[in-house]
This record gives sequence, C-alpha cells and structure tokens, in this order.
Amino acid sequence: MRFSSGREYLEQPMKAVTIFGMSGVGKTTLGRKLRSADWFLYSVDYRIGTRYMNEHIVDNFKREAMKVPLLRQLLRSDSIYISSNITFENLEPLSTYLGKPGNPEKGGLSFEEYRRRQAQHRRGEIAALLDVPEFIGKAREIYGYEHFLCDTGGSLCEVINFDDPSDPVVNALTNNTLLLYIEGTPEHAEMLIERFRRAPKPMYYQPEFLKRIWAEYMAEKGISDEREVDPNDFAVWGFERLIHHRIPRYEKIARRWGYTVGMEDIQKVAGEQDFNELVAATIDAAGT
Repeated sequence: MRFSSGREYLEQPMKAVTIFGMSGVGKTTLGRKLRSADWFLYSVDYRIGTRYMNEHIVDNFKREAMKVPLLRQLLRSDSIYISSNITFENLEPLSTYLGKPGNPEKGGLSFEEYRRRQAQHRRGEIAALLDVPEFIGKAREIYGYEHFLCDTGGSLCEVINFDDPSDPVVNALTNNTLLLYIEGTPEHAEMLIERFRRAPKPMYYQPEFLKRIWAEYMAEKGISDEREVDPNDFAVWGFERLIHHRIPRYEKIARRWGYTVGMEDIQKVAGEQDFNELVAATIDAAGT
C-alpha cells in the first residue's frame, strides 16, 4: 500500500502499517505507544508462538519434565498441566524451543533437529504473516479498532521470495498495509553484535543461508564433528553474519514496496500524532 502524498495517508480513515527492521530499532516501543493510542497491535512473533508453534513448544517442555521422576508420574496421570506463557514482552518460550546447534552437553541440538525446528518456525512465520488481512478485519469488526499496526519482528526479510511477483506474503502485506522499514545505524548494528556476545540467544535463519554459514563455521574452526561445536560460539559467529545478511534485504523491501525511516526518528515519536506526521513526511520525501 503506497500513497501519492502524505496528505492522502493522513486522510485515510482506517490506517494499517507494517513495521520491520533489526532488533532494538524501536518496533516494540512504538507498538506499545500506538497500542495505548487505540491502535490494534498484531505481533507476528506472538502469533507464531501462541498459534503455530505452541504445541511444539509445550511438547518440548513435557519431554524435559518426563526426565524428572516426580513430574513424569504426574504427567502420565494427568495430574499436572504444562503450558507456555508467551506474552508480547516475553517470547522466551519460543526462543528456547528454537535452540542452538552443537554440543548436547552444553545444551546444543543436533544440526538435523535444529533445521527441523527452523523449518517449523518458517512455516509458522509465513502463516502468521498471511493472517494479517484477517486480523485487520477482526480488529475493526470485533474489537472496534480503527487503526492496525503489524510488528513483524526481525525475520520478515527471510521469508519473502524477492524473485516471485506473486509471493503471497508480499501480496498479503502490500495489499493491506503500508510497509515501514525502521533503519538502524552502523553503530547500532555493532551494539547489537556486542550485546549478543554477552548474551547469545536463538535466532531464525533462512535455510540456504544457514546451510552455508554452518559449513563455513565448521571449516573455519576446523571441526568435523558437530558435537564439538560450542552452541554459544556458533550463535555469536552466526549472528554477526546474519545482521549483515539482513540489512540489504530490509532495504530491498523498502525500495520495492514501502518507505524508510531512521530509528532516531522513531525514538522521537511520543504518540499517534507524531507517528502519523512522520509517516506523512516520509511519503512526501519519497515522492520528490
């Protein structure tokens, strides 16, 4: 959804915007501000974790619980109930399930199992993105929200086929929402990498990219047995490459189908009026 002018956007009675970009550029904070201004907030990661991967996540909890004799007995007798408590602010159950490949004694998964879980996430993310038009309708018809914000998380750029003009994810988003890329800075990217070194966490990788960097990592480290891989070391090594892999893909989405704002501009947004004025100005600047 593109506009001929900022005024056309401002006069849109029911606004729908999809935001995307790297972690830490302000997507979650912006979502919180607009939510308090009566925008419906649709979190793709939350939808993945609660709708499309919830059973996988809970089954994994149960596998771990079955290793404890007391919990095993209670589970088998249906005496306890295990669930995942994912929230917009806490996606840890989803992240933990994705895991990291490597030495099982250090909490690592086999690469085959890791790829299986990555594939589950990919299917869930595509499905959650395809749900956007339906949730725009639900937000308005059921809950009475006029405006809609979709927070795509960080991996939107990994599930789009740039070479397919009929890509269903692209069509679902561009036909129903304005795409807004929140662009980070080189300094921000380095800060993310440094923060990740201190606390590595599971990430989603595009399948071909994952296969390539796994082989590169094993060759660079001189490792032939995946059980010798330190899961955190690979996570850090892979994340730095992931950042530089994603940035040009974000930029490509924005050039083709959307608009770009800087993270410093998003940080100045205090509420709905500031946000709409920023989007309008960005549309006008893109048309000059």
